[in-house]
Amino acid sequence: MKKHIVCFGDSNTHGYCAEPADCAEGGDRFNENERWTCLLQKALGEDYLVLEEGLSGRTTVFPDPLHECMSGLDAIYSCLMSHEPVDLLIIMLGTNDTKERLGANAACIGIGMERLALKAATVPAWRGGKPNILIIAPPHIGEGMYLDPCGEPMGLGCPEKSRGLAPRYAELCARLGFAFLDAEGLAEFNKKDCMHLTRRGHRQLAEALAGLVPTLLGGHGQ
Repeated sequence: MKKHIVCFGDSNTHGYCAEPADCAEGGDRFNENERWTCLLQKALGEDYLVLEEGLSGRTTVFPDPLHECMSGLDAIYSCLMSHEPVDLLIIMLGTNDTKERLGANAACIGIGMERLALKAATVPAWRGGKPNILIIAPPHIGEGMYLDPCGEPMGLGCPEKSRGLAPRYAELCARLGFAFLDAEGLAEFNKKDCMHLTRRGHRQLAEALAGLVPTLLGGHGQ
């Protein structure tokens, strides 16, 4: 059986494209030759199965009063069990947690990520019974968010809070034995809404993960 890699995230895992001109097909979602999950699959090869579990608007643990089923905590059990046996879980969340209406600061978002990861570790879906989790801190939301129509419902304080996530994620990963990757400066966000990956950003993230993932699964980088 192939090694199962579950990619659990939000719109940046789903592949939302904020600038249609940046997409090969001109739509609002990058295609299978552009999304980082699909590019990672191609880079890793046939011994691996990369499973996309991206939902636009998803948070770590916070319900959203405007949208249904946004809490990752509520979905992680069924997600992992539907893909078992799981060899690696990649979590990239936190951007939506910064929304003003959710009332969470960077410290609370870090606690939310810890709670989500610890819950995932208890799910009986792991191959050999051993959890293997990589947490990615997303790139920082840019100040230009406020100039885009998407920024208004996000509310105030999002860029500041997003800048505080990586150190908190890094600390919890070091303490709990999870792997960590900071995508700031590694994967490019667009200049339109300043909170979604560009096509280039998807490629950059896939390239970084193609080297890291095999080391987390007992193999060697590509």
